[in-house]
Amino acid sequence: MRGMSLARTPLYETHVDAGAKLVDFAGWEMPVRYRGIVEEHLAVRESCGVFDVSHMGEIETEGPQAGELLQRLLTNDVASLEVGGAQYSCLCREDGGVLDDLFTYRLAPDHYLTVTNASNHETDLAWFREQAVGFDAEAADRFHDYAMLAVQGPRAREVVGSLAQGELPKRFRVADMNLGTGDAMVCGTGYTGEDGVEILVPPEEAAALWEELVVAGATPAGLGARDTLRLEVNYALYGNDLDTEHTPIESSLGWIVEEHTGFIGSERCAEQREAGPTRILVPLSLDEGIPRQGNPILAGGEEEVGVVTSGTLSPSLGHGIGMGYIRTDLGSEGTEIEVDVRGKRRPGRIGKVPLYDGGSA
Repeated sequence: MRGMSLARTPLYETHVDAGAKLVDFAGWEMPVRYRGIVEEHLAVRESCGVFDVSHMGEIETEGPQAGELLQRLLTNDVASLEVGGAQYSCLCREDGGVLDDLFTYRLAPDHYLTVTNASNHETDLAWFREQAVGFDAEAADRFHDYAMLAVQGPRAREVVGSLAQGELPKRFRVADMNLGTGDAMVCGTGYTGEDGVEILVPPEEAAALWEELVVAGATPAGLGARDTLRLEVNYALYGNDLDTEHTPIESSLGWIVEEHTGFIGSERCAEQREAGPTRILVPLSLDEGIPRQGNPILAGGEEEVGVVTSGTLSPSLGHGIGMGYIRTDLGSEGTEIEVDVRGKRRPGRIGKVPLYDGGSA
């Protein structure tokens, strides 16, 4: 699966049959679009879209000290996570650098499932197992046990609910239920700013569930729309906006950092929170032009004060948007900046969070 050739999800043939344009994403042959990025984006904003996110990884942590192990690993307060709950957090090095951003679901008192980013799954798993030494808990690889579909949009619950035998879990909750094609783990989470669910099923059931969702009203959506959707609501992407060179405090994720728990990297995060970071991740809104990763952010004449980490043309807002790291003293909403887009200075400002605030979530 991790060889030189691109890996494929259980839905690969489904994507080919649907005429998807496939691209290399983190070593995976994934659909970037079907009929068009803008059309798929608007379908999620206005109705319902379905994404294949089976390239994401899963780590199962189980045992009498599973909670204590995760409390040591993750930046959020795992002890506050109830059974049936979901929690967003970061995984950090000792110096506070972000190794990954993760969602963890508590399935039973001593049983958790953590979803990793595709490009980080193997390193995350190795880090979990390394840190598990001394804890009465085991971190197991569950990557091959699941396919994962994200159904997002104001009609997402209606679409999934038409297949479900029982009530769907609320936001940041998880439940096991039958969706007609078989048993599924349904999670009230997502990456678009819209309401909806993420569904984990056995790989052999993924294609049938996908088809049922499309028949029920979900529009197939690719990674292109996933990127424009998440940027409109300022959700960071690991490898672009998050990395080991920045802490969660610098990445504007202080709200998921609970230093009192003593997680790995907590001391550095506490020091930085108290002193104030010198740079911070902010949303960008341009009057003209489209920011792209690596573009310099300018202010005060010729002075370079930051760098763009992600950028796109927003289908919902109709202008260029992005994210980037900037000097903290210039990071306030409304601060006028320019972005050097291929040698042309494009005017704009630090945007509000979220840039697009019309989402159903």
